Amino acid sequence: MPDILVRYEAEIWQSIGETLTMVGISIIAAVLVGLPVGTLLFLCRRGNILENRLVFSTLNLLVNTIRSFPFLLLVVFLIPFTRLIIGTAIGTAAATVPLSIIAIAHYSRLVEQSLLDVPKGVMEAAISMGASIREVIFKFLYVEARSGLVLGLTTSIISFISYSTIMGVVGGGGIGDFAIRYGYQQFMTDLMIYMIIIMVILVQLIQFIGTTVSRIIDKR
Repeated sequence: MPDILVRYEAEIWQSIGETLTMVGISIIAAVLVGLPVGTLLFLCRRGNILENRLVFSTLNLLVNTIRSFPFLLLVVFLIPFTRLIIGTAIGTAAATVPLSIIAIAHYSRLVEQSLLDVPKGVMEAAISMGASIREVIFKFLYVEARSGLVLGLTTSIISFISYSTIMGVVGGGGIGDFAIRYGYQQFMTDLMIYMIIIMVILVQLIQFIGTTVSRIIDKR
């Protein structure tokens, strides 16, 4: 191991832990909130079983608005809200608030797109068999779209890792913040390169796992 990595080993592990914390909470938010929001967007579209123009338009506008924000500006804009929820706008815990919000908006749109790829005949067949809305969602839509949902989540996780590099502006820490503070600002280019390599390896690993799982569960 290069001497510079040994010298900063504790800080590197801490930054990796901060990144995993921020991304992990974002993933939970994406699945627990983004999945239902994306499903509701799909079901409330014109011609679907829960068709509701008001609900669809409201959710669609909200998701588009959040996704259209430059992420750095979103972080700054949400500082009062973050302080209200967490009690502070600084630190890793505070950084999870804007990350979770963008995660929900990002994944909900991918969920909607995955469900739109499900053949209409699947839902029509489910309804004709007397399936309830809950059964249509969990026993038909999610089953048919499971491969796309996993790939969408994989893409989202990689985006969350990218977003987490910006969280140094609110003291969120993480690998990206460490690379900038120690590598760039202190002119230790080799250290910055090592951090970039760690990020690339992490992203490649996540992409490999996501693609493999998606392929395994895809029965089409």
